Amino acid sequence: MAMPRKLKSLMLFNDANAYVGVVKSVTLPPLGRKMEAYRGGGMNGPVKADLGMSDDGIQFDWKTGGLDLISLRQFGAVNASGVALRFTGSFQQDDTGDISAVEIVLRGRHETIEMGEAKAGEDTEHSMKTTCTYYKLIVDNEEIIEIDLLNFIEKVNGVDMLDKQRTALGI
Repeated sequence: MAMPRKLKSLMLFNDANAYVGVVKSVTLPPLGRKMEAYRGGGMNGPVKADLGMSDDGIQFDWKTGGLDLISLRQFGAVNASGVALRFTGSFQQDDTGDISAVEIVLRGRHETIEMGEAKAGEDTEHSMKTTCTYYKLIVDNEEIIEIDLLNFIEKVNGVDMLDKQRTALGI
């Protein structure tokens, strides 16, 4: 592989509504772990213990052009997983021309909606921050990562990382 896969086009769906020509940009959720250093007797240095997902959780930032009534009507959703979003992207490797289909499925609710500056004759946009309870990354129809915070599920490359913990808890 000599050239990286680069995003060539993207789409966003909000509760099955296609944002064709409306979505301007997305910031894909960073995945983070909460790590705490531990150094006990006989250790020459600290080793970080993995304490689960980071305190920031899963945040999805995205922008639309113009007035986005769909998102505004979703603001204040009571259900923590009340808004279903789906990002799709076409990533192309320029040396081979191969295309990778990337899909990220998210569920959550909007933490903030910034309606931006409104000025006659100027472009307008809405900026949304959606706090997510669910995240699934699929590349070329292969499930890479699935995180379901409410149901204590975390799968990476087909391995259920929390299976033994759920068993130990009796859930």
